[in-house]
Amino acid sequence: MRTSQRSSSESAANGSLTLERFAPEQTYKTKVYAALKQAIVAMDIYSSPEPSWLDERQLSEKLGVSRTPVREAVAMLEQEGFVKSMPRRGIMILKKTRREVIEMIQAWAALESMASRLAAERASGEDIAELRRLFDRFNEAHKPADFLSEYSAANIEFHQALVRLSGSDTLVEITSNILMHVRGIRQITIGRDDRATQSIGDHLAIIEALESRNVDAAERLSREHTLGLAKYVEDHGDIFD
Repeated sequence: MRTSQRSSSESAANGSLTLERFAPEQTYKTKVYAALKQAIVAMDIYSSPEPSWLDERQLSEKLGVSRTPVREAVAMLEQEGFVKSMPRRGIMILKKTRREVIEMIQAWAALESMASRLAAERASGEDIAELRRLFDRFNEAHKPADFLSEYSAANIEFHQALVRLSGSDTLVEITSNILMHVRGIRQITIGRDDRATQSIGDHLAIIEALESRNVDAAERLSREHTLGLAKYVEDHGDIFD
């Protein structure tokens, strides 16, 4: 029996915790994957028709690691449909087609509406109040439509916080992969057809339902709000041209 196996067996027999040291490459791969995924989610990839690119060498230098964990992390992201490695060109961040985006928004509507229902049941009054405070600075003198960048940030923060308030780690995890595309579409549609004004009204109605612990209304209003985005994308496909 090898020493490590004997040691593990002895530890188990003694009732002590059995752990094995991580391989450095595995640790770096996991950290690089998490860092890259977070950076990609934060990018506004739908604001321009041009593709967004990543460079392996630059990523390695910026993260302070060798290229091996970068390649491994990119391979993981490629399997998840976030990026595609293009020989001699670099790593392209993938965008979704209009139909794919609509389906992702519909999935988000289903997940977030359940999150809203759970939040109405579980979230503390203080946490719900934090949602309202996101929009306190917007009023007739400081209209969302006149401060689109600022409102867009508050808009995204609202939807992320709403899912977190469900108290469901599973919902948070599932929505994390959808978020990159949904947030990008929200950002480029929010300034069209006075959608910012409608958006803040929808948000405040959802918050009122949460405050009154009206689980059915919170679920319905959240679903209708997000499906409205899906309908807008369906009707205005030019944003993908």
